[in-house]
Order: sequence, then structure tokens, then C-alpha cells
Amino acid sequence: MTWDGRAGDSRLSVPGSHPLDATQEWTVTERLRVLHRVIMPTDRDHDVLKLYVDGDVIYGEATPPGDLEAPGDHGPPGSTPNGSAPHGSAANGSPGRPVPPRLSADRASIVSRRSLLVPPGLRASLCTYFNAFPAAYWRRWSVLEEIVLRARVRGQGTLFVYRSTSKGHLQRVRSIDFDTATSAEQEVRLSLQPFIDGGWYWIEVTAGTRPAVLEQADWCAETGRPRGTTNIGITTYNRPRFCLDQLVALSQADDVLEVIDEILVVDQGTSRVRDLPDFPAVAAALGDRLRVIAQPNIGGSGGFSRAMEETLAGGRADYVLLLDDDVITEPESIVRAVAFADLCRTPTIVGGHMFDLYDPSVLHAYAESVAPYRWWMVPAPRTAYWHNLAHHPLRQTHWLHHRADADFNGWWMCLMPVDVLRKVGLSLPVFIKWDDIEYGVRAKAAGIATVPLPGVAVWHIPWRDKDNDLDWQAYFQERNRMISGLLHSPYERGGNMLKESFIMVTKHAMSMQYSTAELMLQGIEDLLRGPDHLHESIAGTMPRLRSLRAGFVDAETRGDLDEFPAVRRRRPPRKGREVAPPEGRRAAVKAALSGALRQVRPVDDFAKQHPQVLVPHVDQRWWLLCRYDSALVSSADGTKAAWYQRDPRRFRALIWRNVRLHLKVYRQWKRLHAEYRAALPEITSAERWRETFDRVAAPEEAAEEAVRRAAEDAVEGA
Repeated sequence: MTWDGRAGDSRLSVPGSHPLDATQEWTVTERLRVLHRVIMPTDRDHDVLKLYVDGDVIYGEATPPGDLEAPGDHGPPGSTPNGSAPHGSAANGSPGRPVPPRLSADRASIVSRRSLLVPPGLRASLCTYFNAFPAAYWRRWSVLEEIVLRARVRGQGTLFVYRSTSKGHLQRVRSIDFDTATSAEQEVRLSLQPFIDGGWYWIEVTAGTRPAVLEQADWCAETGRPRGTTNIGITTYNRPRFCLDQLVALSQADDVLEVIDEILVVDQGTSRVRDLPDFPAVAAALGDRLRVIAQPNIGGSGGFSRAMEETLAGGRADYVLLLDDDVITEPESIVRAVAFADLCRTPTIVGGHMFDLYDPSVLHAYAESVAPYRWWMVPAPRTAYWHNLAHHPLRQTHWLHHRADADFNGWWMCLMPVDVLRKVGLSLPVFIKWDDIEYGVRAKAAGIATVPLPGVAVWHIPWRDKDNDLDWQAYFQERNRMISGLLHSPYERGGNMLKESFIMVTKHAMSMQYSTAELMLQGIEDLLRGPDHLHESIAGTMPRLRSLRAGFVDAETRGDLDEFPAVRRRRPPRKGREVAPPEGRRAAVKAALSGALRQVRPVDDFAKQHPQVLVPHVDQRWWLLCRYDSALVSSADGTKAAWYQRDPRRFRALIWRNVRLHLKVYRQWKRLHAEYRAALPEITSAERWRETFDRVAAPEEAAEEAVRRAAEDAVEGA
């Protein structure tokens, strides 16, 4: 079909439309609900381009109204090689008037949040993470049987509609020719039936002898279901600027604000968001939608549970969307998550993906599962961690076309229906680590799915630049993993979990990471105390752990290697051979036995005066560190280093406790399982959490009241 607005086809023209007016949206009708809008990046960030448009694309500028000539074909006298007139020339206007630059002749150009211009003879593909439509997920979880592609174009070219199969094979569904000087619309009905195992829809635009413009495109559906609203729950701890930037972005996204009932900022830090000088302006822009709740630091589980509890108590929003404070959100993701949740067959948790904030085209995980025998988080079947979509885009990555089902989604971005909160409860009171994993597993056991929805995402600081498994967080990682295993593992005594835990503590002790081993053992000891301690200790555990860890040499860090003694050895390595990684199981067992025996031998006095070796963070392995009496080891983020020093007495004490505590958990597994299972409904209830909020807030409120009274007394005295 050819669209030719110049020929007077009134069905396809939009009277009065501005050629590239990004603010002009279709009128929302009851007949069609927008599910996913085709979008371009919110700013001129070249590192994220491949997530929006596949192929060679640049950020362009809007052309003069009505000018759709081929770039560079009819450049005015004195124009630059790409067809744009020099600043201040008389070309295309009066003398001295700046002329808008023409667009590239050999690359597609992004000209607005919704618009893309394709030069003559070229093609632009929207087979990308943010603009392809994840049909398989809507087929599996929603009430829809078909969708509607609605597109508005201008110029001369062809609009192609493609789909993929679960195997990654591509199929052309429709091709529509257009030739129009004014905006023209077209709707295409598309079935969701072929997507039971996987597959996407997407569009591509090819220009003819003149440029083609995709002005807007939406993936829509006919539905009579009501539109829901969500609360946003942001938990923040001493990242006020990061958090405020999120609020600024939300305040500027009018279309997103339409689905937001309230933004709840649970501020648990000592550097408060409300103390920033530009906070009042953001608060004024958001108005009644913003509420900042200050409370003592009770971790992510405490902050997110506060947002859940406040949402339940408010009784207005249909969902609560949990967001980390150190993320950058694609605003369209919020609208998409709400639309998907509205149209799911049953209440469903909708997860957002996490991209690497420092390498923005890298996807952390497509979907995650809990390996039941190990009880550890792993990529879902046929998926992978840290996938770079700039190097391996959607079109070329076959496993991305298979629908991936998850056990949980990280709470960097996760939308929860209030019906799920009423049925399943709030988070476990575990401060941090495994709270999101346990919740997803608990919800799944109650028949509630967690769906990480492609096209819904944030950018987050990557785990690879953190020492989460070595610092004070090791306590929570160990204790909370075991608690979730006690609650949900399908295997007697947790399958392989206790064995892995014992080996991990031993490895840390052999690696001179005594503080980490001690924290993990403390976690097991607190696990044995039973579930009653979780709420009671949630506010005081972290300060206790920091104080405990401060007494260990391996926890003392410095920012400059020159602050440590010079790296020296009493004698060079034997035959000049450095420690090599063990190859094979037999070699690993031999290295472990010889390394363990070495730990009880006396320490070389020279190694107490000088580190024997400098070990980069990437190389810190147990089989390497266990061969030395001391070592300088750098941190994951590369900002500091610690001097590890072997201590035979401490090693023996840790190993003895390690054996005793793991045997104790093994023997008491059934009792502990029964205790934690029986306590689960009560300790995750909104009522119990409200008691904790009131209890931990009392000292802070008393302190604030004392300050207020002192200020009043000072005024009266003056």
C-alpha cells in the first residue's frame, strides 16, 4: 500500500501536524491502550544508542519544517560537505540567520524522543532491547491475544514489521510503502499466538529516493481493563545526590507521573536528601506526590518494607515499585511495568532488568533462578550474566529470543501488586542480602510469578566493583542464605548448601581473610538463635559487625600502596616458579591439603615486617594466598589495599568453630526449619513491621524532640 498525502488521501494524513513535533501524541482512546512506546534515549548518550536503534545511528537535529530533501543533495552555496550552511550565512534565509544543520547522508538520525529520520536508500532497525516488543512475555502472562502496531510516518519509504521465533529465526510479517509529505498513520493487527516459547515483534524503516521519518510508533492493545497506579518506594542511605537526581527525572516525566500515586523516599542515612539546597524545588515540582520518610538505618529490607507497609496503609495505589537509590531509570520502564501488571491474568510481580552504570550496554542478568541443590543464585536456563548488547545485539543473540522464566528479580527495580503484599506479606527482616531472592521464592510457592520484563530497566553500579563477599556484608550473605534455605529448600538439610558454606569459610581462613570468616561464623551463630532475633536485632547488627571487623588486620585498608612497607621476600621463589593455579580436581585437593597444613606452621618473622607479594584483586584466590605468610591485596574498586598477615592461632580457632557450627546446623536442621517456617507469617506481616518501625524510630524522634525543645528554650532565653 502506498500512502500519498499529497494525492489527497485524507484517511492517512494528520491535519496540522508539525513535521518533527515530539510533543504531539495521539489522543488516548478507550479502544487502544499503549503498552510500549517506541522511544529514543532521553539524552545524547552514545553508549546507550544500541539499546534503542540497531545499526549506524547518530544524534541529529530537527530539519526545517517540510524539508525532506536528501541530505547533501541540494546544499546551498557555501554549505559544508554534509550539506549544512555555515553559521551566519545567508543560505536558506536572511543574511546572518543561523540555518539548522542538515542531517547525515549515510546514517539514521535521532531527532527527538519519539522520532527517527532515515536518509535515502538506508534502513534503520528497531530490533533492540528497548524498542522491540517482547511478545512471548505478553503471550504467556497477559490476557491479550493480539496487539496493534500504530505508526506515524512521513516522507518516502517502507515500514517493515518483523517477528522472531523462540529459536531466534527472523520472519517478515508485513511491509507497507508510504509516500507522503504530511504525517500518515497506519495500524497493523498482530497475533500473539505463535509466541508460546519465545519471540519478539519489531519494526524497521527503509527510505526510498527521499528521506523517511518515523515520527511515532506504539505497541497497543484493545482492552477494557482499568488503568492502575503505583507508588514508587526508594530506599536511600547516604546517597542524597543520586536519589535527588532520580526525583528530578521523575518530576520532568509528565507521562510517567500519570501512573504514579505517591513517591515514598525512605531516607535511612545521616546525609539527608531533604538537606540538599535544590531539594525544595524538586519537592515543589512533585507536590503531593512526594513524601520523604526519615528512619534509622534498618537496611534495604527495612526501607523497602516501609514502602510496602505505607502503600498498604494508604489504600490508594494498586502497586508499589521498589527502586534502589543508586540507579538511573529509563522513565518509560515505569509506564510499561504498570501496563503489563494491569493486563496480567493474575497478580504478578514485574521485574526490571539491570544494566551496568559504567558500561551502559551491558545487561547484568536477563533472568535469575535459585539452583535448588546448591541454594545459590544462577542465570536462568539458556541465559547468561553480563551480556553486552552493543557487541551482541538482540538480532544476533538467539538465546534472548527464548522466553526466560525467573524465580526472583532484584529490588533495584521491582513492581509488586498490593494483592501480593496482602497474600505473601512483606520482606524478611534481614537487613540486606537475599531479601529479594527469598521473597520471589516465597511468592512462587504461593502461585505468584515474577516476570523480568524486557524493555523495563535501570542502570546500576555493577557488583564487580564491590567487595560484597568480603566486608561486613559477608555476615548477611551467609546468615540470610541459610535462613532462606531453611525456609524453602526442597532438599533435606539444604542439599549441598552446608557443604559449600563450610568450604567457603575454610577458603577465607586459608586466604588470611580472617574477618570475613569470622563474620560468616557470626551469621551461623545468630541463625541458631532462631527467628525471634531478626526484628529485635535489625537496627543494631550492622554497627556491631563494623566494630567487630575493625579488630582484624585484613580489614584495615589504606589508599596508597606506599603507606605499607615495601614488598620483599626473605628468599626468591623456588627455581623462579610462582604459584600456579591447580589444574583438575586432584590438583585442587592436593593444593587445599598442603595449604591447610601450612596454616599451622610458624610465620616467617620477615613476613611480619614486609608483605611477601602484591596481589591484584582479580588474582586473589585461595590457592594463591594460602602459599604466603603475608600479602598486599587490593580492593574490588581499586581505591585501597589491605595487608593480609597469616595468624596460625586465629586460623585454628576459626576452623574449629567452622566444624562445630556446621555440624550443629546439620543436626538441628529439622528443628530450625520448623521454627522459621512457623514464624514466617508473623515476622513478615505489616503489623510486625509497623511495630519495628515505631520501635527503631523512637530514639531518633526523641533526639529530634530534644533539639526542638533546646531551640525553643534558646529563643525564649534570648
